[in-house]
Amino acid sequence: MSIRNFIAIGCALCLYSLTGIAQTKQRADIESATVFLNGAELFSKAKVNLPAGESEVLFTNIAGNVNQQSLNIGAGSGVVVQSATFQNNFLREEDLSPRAKEIKDSIEHLEKGRSGTANDLEAVNEQVAVIRQNRQVNGANTGLSTTELVKMLDLVKARLANLLDESAALNVTLKKTDERLAKLRQQLQEEQQRGFQPGGQLLVKFYSTKATASNITISYVVPNAGWTPSYDLRVDELSGPVKLYYKAHVYQNSGVAWDKVKLSLSTGNPNEGAEAPVLNPWYLQFYMPRPIEYRNKSVLSEDIEEMPTRNTLSIASTSAGAYQETTMDQYVQTDNSGINTVFDIDLPYTIPSDGQQHNVAIKSAELPATYRYYAVPKLDRDAFLQAQITGWEDLDLLPAQTNIFCEGTYVGQGYIDVRNVKDTMNLSLGRDKKIVVRRERDKELRSVKTIGTNVREAFVYKISVRNTRNKPVDIVVMDQIPISNDKDIEVSDRDYKGGDYNETTGAVTWKAQLKPNETRELVLGYSVKYPKGKQVNL
Repeated sequence: MSIRNFIAIGCALCLYSLTGIAQTKQRADIESATVFLNGAELFSKAKVNLPAGESEVLFTNIAGNVNQQSLNIGAGSGVVVQSATFQNNFLREEDLSPRAKEIKDSIEHLEKGRSGTANDLEAVNEQVAVIRQNRQVNGANTGLSTTELVKMLDLVKARLANLLDESAALNVTLKKTDERLAKLRQQLQEEQQRGFQPGGQLLVKFYSTKATASNITISYVVPNAGWTPSYDLRVDELSGPVKLYYKAHVYQNSGVAWDKVKLSLSTGNPNEGAEAPVLNPWYLQFYMPRPIEYRNKSVLSEDIEEMPTRNTLSIASTSAGAYQETTMDQYVQTDNSGINTVFDIDLPYTIPSDGQQHNVAIKSAELPATYRYYAVPKLDRDAFLQAQITGWEDLDLLPAQTNIFCEGTYVGQGYIDVRNVKDTMNLSLGRDKKIVVRRERDKELRSVKTIGTNVREAFVYKISVRNTRNKPVDIVVMDQIPISNDKDIEVSDRDYKGGDYNETTGAVTWKAQLKPNETRELVLGYSVKYPKGKQVNL
């Protein structure tokens, strides 16, 4: 026995003698997971045999980076849980994610093969060198006849040619292997930078009045998990319903795999906190603008409000899913009894600890819909198909991205935001090139006149809408007339025949039904008067 092993055993015996507590190791199997929008609660079970008195059990297969305030341990058969200590397991062999380990194994396999190829190439090159070093033959001293010399030269030629071909092939193999190794090493570096979370372990101290077998339950919350909703919308024909497929993209990087667990998806978020806010006194004081630097130019902080910004939605990109006639409805139960909505899925799911999104089907629904087209030719020359649906409140929808299929074709992505929807939800189903919309300014009616100290400029736009489909369609066309907030700028001569005008927003709306191959002409006109010598953003 080595001195190192002897010391290790001695230390272990000393620790045991100091505590007087027997310690065993037990795997805790994860049976179910409640996944929140950000975070997840894991539920594990294990059965342990405990002696009378105090004992310690080291539970493995515990997630890493556990929220220790959420730790909850239960024991059956009258066993008392005295204490629990959690620690991350940073063992060297567990520092890599499953994907990184797979890449590393591939690198090692290729490096082993490359070593053999390099050895073969060296052997071939040595043979070529020997032939080249002995290629000079002194015919008078060798005793070789001309015929024998010719045969020997032919043999050398053939052998050298074969060796050179073999050398070239081995060099090609080495080049391809090196290129593949370079890509794998780069991929391994990227994978290692993903922040893989190693698993943890839980040391629990129990007390039992007698030797017994106890069923242990362990639950805790981990931050490195969550789910994002997405929807697939399918319209087979414009006279039928909208088929909505509710999906979840579940991810987890908890350090342990969720192997055939029962999933529950909750719309809650434990990271938001449970404490209600407190309103403190609001004390007024004089405000002094603070200059800040913005693109090498000193500006006032309030000027930031007027600077252009780009608003983006914090959503995960999704990919289009495959449609199946069989649905998950019979396996999913929706629970609305609590504060949050929970989708309980009765099918087992396996979610590896890789941080990648894994699709989980939740439910599907057929929604009766009426269809119309919507066009804003001032901003976009295409008409957009919309499905107007009611009764969506019972679907427990969340704001999310949509993948849209119309008449058997994938048409693009949209977004459902249920926060700003009233009774009727307008689902955008994409562009329809069969509805042709044009908007042009009438050059003949265009005029600019000077009246005293003012300029009056007339604008007339002609909008044409054509239905090239073989069925009648309903369409809404929107445009606008400018609104003046300056007394020196006057808008008059408004012309929007057949449309509805909103005096507050300046929006003009036309509603029409177009027969097959019918074209409808719309006219929008107005005049703007403003002081001569000034410019207006027309």
